[in-house]
Amino acid sequence: MTGSTGSTGRTAPSSVPAVRVPKRRGTELALIVLAVLLSVYGYCDVGLAKNGSVPPGAAGYGAGLGVLALLAHLAVRFRAPYADPLLLPIAVLLNGLGLVLIYRLDLETPNDEAAPTQLIWSTLGVGLFIAFVVFLRDHRVLQRYAYLSVVTALILMILPIFFPAVNGARIWIRIGGFSIQPGEFAKILLAIFFASYLAANRNALRYTGKKIWKLQLPTMRVFAPILAIWLISVGVLVLETDLGTSLLFFGLFIVMLYVATGRGSWILIGLVLAAAGAVLVASFEPHVHSRVEDWLHPFASIDAGEGASQLAQSLFAFAAGGMLGAGLGLGHSILIGFAAKSDFILATAGEELGLVGLTAIFLLYALLVERGYRAGLALRDPFGRLLSIGLASIVALQVFVIAGGVMGLIPLTGMAMPFLAQGGSSLVTNWIIVAILIRVSDQARGGLLSAAPMNPAEGAK
Repeated sequence: MTGSTGSTGRTAPSSVPAVRVPKRRGTELALIVLAVLLSVYGYCDVGLAKNGSVPPGAAGYGAGLGVLALLAHLAVRFRAPYADPLLLPIAVLLNGLGLVLIYRLDLETPNDEAAPTQLIWSTLGVGLFIAFVVFLRDHRVLQRYAYLSVVTALILMILPIFFPAVNGARIWIRIGGFSIQPGEFAKILLAIFFASYLAANRNALRYTGKKIWKLQLPTMRVFAPILAIWLISVGVLVLETDLGTSLLFFGLFIVMLYVATGRGSWILIGLVLAAAGAVLVASFEPHVHSRVEDWLHPFASIDAGEGASQLAQSLFAFAAGGMLGAGLGLGHSILIGFAAKSDFILATAGEELGLVGLTAIFLLYALLVERGYRAGLALRDPFGRLLSIGLASIVALQVFVIAGGVMGLIPLTGMAMPFLAQGGSSLVTNWIIVAILIRVSDQARGGLLSAAPMNPAEGAK
């Protein structure tokens, strides 16, 4: 096509036809149906293995999960038609598998059933997912509330200090029969603040100070924010004895800082500071120290004649699973004790699904994180890119910290496996993370950000 020539003699650029991006909502629906069917199959398999018959609640479970998935799909179809077609099916499958594993463990504890409550939390999580997809039309709106987000996050992190410790850690707010873990919500708010701060200051953060050997150190003016975040994370660890939350918050900031600046020295500095803080606190805080000792000597309690510890039972469960697993409902991971449905639920998956099933679960998480990274990298605005990568990194960090703890690679942290473990706060916040990633991927794939990025001066109200 030949462009027209103006009075100046300059040839006007030819108009390029827009590339039609496939919506792939049909693919998403097919994958959601498959995810629901796999979850129902697992539910029935547990009943057949334990009682020799299909559980009486199988139809209700399948209908409930199917309706929630269908409503979420309809919200995406009509409000985010260009969203990544894999994000929602992966979340549905992980959520459904988590309900199956919790129901399987409920059969061993008939007086302490958690699956019905988890289904209620799943309903709330999907409801908030739909609300975010429907009403959050542009993720850049979140940039306006950066400082409000960080203030709210700090308040949520501090509140549990004034409530009694649960299993040695002050991470819960319990009022009557209701409990909530505010740190789960704080992680999303911190990701919003970090994305806004780093997007506005990414150029200044690239300037560095002295160079020692091959390590390029930052100037003190640039180093001050990361030092403050490190001190806050150590403070959380000291006051709440919560190693997992501390590592998650600090790791999130380091990852996003590296993405914003492209300097690998930040990773090394972050690892050194995180290790120094953990060693310092573990040396005088009894709860953290006991977890480190249990990690270093997982079979010490057996040698002392006191029976296997939770970590030892978890390692036994993984070993018993072998390559293909014992089969759903046929394991003995309930021997782990009170945390079998929460912190150690991955041990049940390892024992009853084997290395093959466990690898499939890890691949689902990896694919979820990869699609989040892909959506962020496709965006043109720095805030959206950092926000998407930050939220995906939250999932990646949690999986690494939790899986590493129950497998004996690192000390236990007491966090919840995303979507799988018992815990309403974690489940709800992970559905919110998927909703924001859906919104970001819709704008990235649909080309809705062709206009210039939002002025940073509009942010941080």
